[in-house]
Amino acid sequence: MAANHPIKQSTHQRTIAALLLAAIGVPLVWGLWAAAAAGVDSASWQALAADPQTLRALAMSLWTGLASTALAVAGAAWLLSTSFAQPIWARLVRGLSPMLAVPHAAFAIGLVALLAPSGWVLRALSPWATGFDAPPPWPTTQDPWGLGLVAVLVLKEIPFLLWVAAAHLQRPDVAKRLQQELRLAHTLGYSQQAAWWRVAWPQLRPRLSAPMLAVLAYSLTVVDMALVIGPTSPPTLAVLAWQWLQDAEPATNAQGAAAAWLLGAVLALCAALAWWTTQAPMWRTRWTRGTHPCAAPLASASNARSQAKTRSDPLGVLPGLLGLQGLKWLGLLTCVYAAVLAALLVGSVSGHWPYPLLWPQSLSGAAWQSVLASSPTLWTTVWLGASSSLCALLWAVAWLECAPTAWRARAQPLLYLPLALPGVLWVVGLHRLSLAWGLDTLGLGLWLAHTLACLPYVLLALNGPYAGFDVRLRQVAASLGHGHWTFLLQVKWPLLRAALAASFAIGFAVSVAQYLPTLYVGAGRFATVTTEAVNLAAGGQRALTAAFAGLQWLLPVLVFALAALLGRPRRFPTPAVGGHNGTL
Repeated sequence: MAANHPIKQSTHQRTIAALLLAAIGVPLVWGLWAAAAAGVDSASWQALAADPQTLRALAMSLWTGLASTALAVAGAAWLLSTSFAQPIWARLVRGLSPMLAVPHAAFAIGLVALLAPSGWVLRALSPWATGFDAPPPWPTTQDPWGLGLVAVLVLKEIPFLLWVAAAHLQRPDVAKRLQQELRLAHTLGYSQQAAWWRVAWPQLRPRLSAPMLAVLAYSLTVVDMALVIGPTSPPTLAVLAWQWLQDAEPATNAQGAAAAWLLGAVLALCAALAWWTTQAPMWRTRWTRGTHPCAAPLASASNARSQAKTRSDPLGVLPGLLGLQGLKWLGLLTCVYAAVLAALLVGSVSGHWPYPLLWPQSLSGAAWQSVLASSPTLWTTVWLGASSSLCALLWAVAWLECAPTAWRARAQPLLYLPLALPGVLWVVGLHRLSLAWGLDTLGLGLWLAHTLACLPYVLLALNGPYAGFDVRLRQVAASLGHGHWTFLLQVKWPLLRAALAASFAIGFAVSVAQYLPTLYVGAGRFATVTTEAVNLAAGGQRALTAAFAGLQWLLPVLVFALAALLGRPRRFPTPAVGGHNGTL
């Protein structure tokens, strides 16, 4: 009987994994099928092709999406090259959580408060540089070139890519191996930058393929940020699709579904071109080959001393030039986030504020009183975020515990489907699914939509810690006579509680930031702080808009702070040594 126990346990785990996959796979596949059914009307495609706005809007989407993705990937890769295995690395990792906690729409609203013609930047410059007595008619936001949308996307996606990369690089086995390989590259004469791009980046880039695809999908199809800070003449194709999908006329609604599918096709084409480019022999040789011997200049005595110094400090333990540059750009990114949040805070309590005064003439808490009086909106946001992120966390833990490795690899494209699909296309499938299942306008349907949105991010956050967990601890627990549940409850999950708490906080932040699913599946009957902030951004109520955007930022920050508190390492009293007691 004892010999058959592991087999029975394995079969039981496979059954649980199959049920978990079915519980998520059925709504995901149903939503994809419903979205596909919405785009088969030939008349809608003809109307889309005949519409004079389509080509210009598509070109704007391509420009803003591709430019922001390329700049975000380049910025994240450069920051990694100057910070990994440096003293700045720990500071960089610690600073990612506050940046990730800022929702996209709130960040866009805060950046508008900074860059608008009546914003802080021009107010600060007016007394001595511009001399304006009134806000100039400059397109500093919602500009026709889409530069504001590109800027806000780059600033928001760099922390996300850094967080995904850090989750992989912080695994003990990966970090140790990469440090050894970088040391070896340094002993061969490569500089820190060259060693990173030749050794570490070719190994890290494939791990970032799915996150980079998610960034591209979001940048090409974002709606809420484009409504706040994006171009309006023409708007992006995602905004046009959103407007058409809201129309009650069936033909116009079908045209919006066709536009969503056009965005999906463009995304697939861009992803295929990017994959082909990275797999081309020319690029693979470019990233891995060394400098040609004939092109290398003869090293002078000073160069030889510099190389000897580099080999004596192969990982740049002493602060070097690259580390200082990385610290400078990290500080600049932090200052931008701080300025955006300061603009939201001051704007939310501002009273009469004539131009070009740098500070409001009066402060008022009326906006926050209105926000706090909207208790149903606040309660809806909190219960949706808490329930959907908790369910996603429980599902992800059960999946990682029970699913075989082969199952995880094969199911990954399905589980990450909400990340890769355009937002407007995904919400079409969700809306039709809620109609078919009778969940439209119900809290249960809205909870399902938010859970499906949170799950990929929570799973992405837990994959690294689970993969890096030392399996020998299970053998030690078994040798001491403890069962599987005892091991999980007393050893594994306590050691992973920081990752579990952080994953919950990330899921909560994702739920708070949901705009389209709340708008369509809730059918306007459920208001959250995000829908209120985006709707108010189109009006002139500056203080109320900033207050809702500030609350949209404050809720995830509080949850991230709670997660950091729960994830702190435990301290145990040490035995008395020499008459003194201490703690670890």
